[in-house]
Amino acid sequence: MRCIIVDDEPLAREGMELNIEELDYLELVGQFSTAMDALNFMNENEVDLIFLDIQMPGLTGLDFIRTLKKKPMIILTTAYPQYALEGFELDVVDYLLKPIRLQRFVQAVTKAKDLYDLKHKAEKAETTVSEQDIFIRADRKYIRIFFKEIKYIKGMKDYVMIFTGKEKYMTAMNIKTTNEQLPDNQFVRVNKSYIVNKDYIDSIGTDFINIAGEEIPLGRTYRESFIKRFVKGKLIERK
Repeated sequence: MRCIIVDDEPLAREGMELNIEELDYLELVGQFSTAMDALNFMNENEVDLIFLDIQMPGLTGLDFIRTLKKKPMIILTTAYPQYALEGFELDVVDYLLKPIRLQRFVQAVTKAKDLYDLKHKAEKAETTVSEQDIFIRADRKYIRIFFKEIKYIKGMKDYVMIFTGKEKYMTAMNIKTTNEQLPDNQFVRVNKSYIVNKDYIDSIGTDFINIAGEEIPLGRTYRESFIKRFVKGKLIERK
């Protein structure tokens, strides 16, 4: 995977470069101290993955993400944990807190590698829907997935990844179209990038929904309608 580092701290760039050298499937094709320099490079070159700092002079890392029309995979690197939710709402792969341990770095990059491999194996999806299941065309065959097996769905621009208890599948369809084809009494969109199956929800926090140990960001604009539809009618309260 072709990757770049965007960070205004020279020592941080050097440390990230050393981490990248540990993985033979990563190819470092550029290092930049400002987001604008990185943007100019990306206008002329293909990039699969960005290691991106948040707090930088001029254009911040989060604002840089918002400017991208064709967005590569992004792993945020920062010393400030308070930006985690906003980062995930911008569909980043992972969020690394400085100082970054090699083990945590490898964990984040493995996520990106899995996404990269799935995306390049995915074929144009031909999807049919019934009341109980969905068929996805992938790897030259139709794969049947029952709604009851789907835990959650993650949207990534023109693709969605469907997570079940055993497998995950990527298909070429956007999150809006996917949401429209799912039964709305079972599935709910909880932010711009995620749809969850309400039957798998373990707990609900202020900003996250927990499903089988995975924390799914709960967007501010979706929270009120979600709570009203799926929580209030079943809430045990003191009277």
